[in-house]
Amino acid sequence: MLNRETLKEFTNKHQTTEKNIVREYIQHLFLSFLYKIPFSEKLLFKGGTAMKIIYGSPRFSEDLDFTGQNIFQYKMIDDVFIEVMSEIEKIGIDISLREAKPTTGGYLGIIHYKLYDISEDMNFEVSLRKGKELEKEITTIVNDFIPAYTIVHLLAKEITKGKIAALVDRKKPRDFYDFYYILRHPELHRYIEKEILIKVKDILNKTQINFRKELSVLLPVSQHLILKDFKSLLIKEIEKNI
Repeated sequence: MLNRETLKEFTNKHQTTEKNIVREYIQHLFLSFLYKIPFSEKLLFKGGTAMKIIYGSPRFSEDLDFTGQNIFQYKMIDDVFIEVMSEIEKIGIDISLREAKPTTGGYLGIIHYKLYDISEDMNFEVSLRKGKELEKEITTIVNDFIPAYTIVHLLAKEITKGKIAALVDRKKPRDFYDFYYILRHPELHRYIEKEILIKVKDILNKTQINFRKELSVLLPVSQHLILKDFKSLLIKEIEKNI
């Protein structure tokens, strides 16, 4: 288990808060145990946490998101996640399933965990897909927290499309940052079409978001400088790609 000394070391190394480090540690544990369970290969990892863990985004993410392929019984999802939490609990971490319920087109669960003096909820959401199975990719995750492990996830193109859809729909500060990161990523930027760039620029011009306030808690100190005038910075990055 992550001891206090290592927690402080990682907090300094990653230039962030203990809360962010503990959350990412729990995320790595969850994913590492999840993909050892039969049936879990039908859960394709995606979203903001995938952007960080697979593609190296510096933004700390708060949730775990998946696309479930041809999953028809919600109890099967319950059983998988309960088994994962049981394995995490054996390490000595206080973790429980606070809520789990079907949603329109999917499934939502809320995990509660406590480590040292940090206590927090974390959502995990599964979007259910029926019909033809999506293409998937298998990646080995090398990280600071636990031994390397393997995950199954959506293709880069689909993860990028999902993040763009989230931006257009929610318009949260984290979505704009993820878009900025995608634009600058050597692989992911290829999946952004010109029409999307124009649309996002229009959305950005109309927004009054205080990016510094919203994003500073989710980014390492080394990234805070770009938050001084993030809106202008992102507009310039978009214009370079149009």
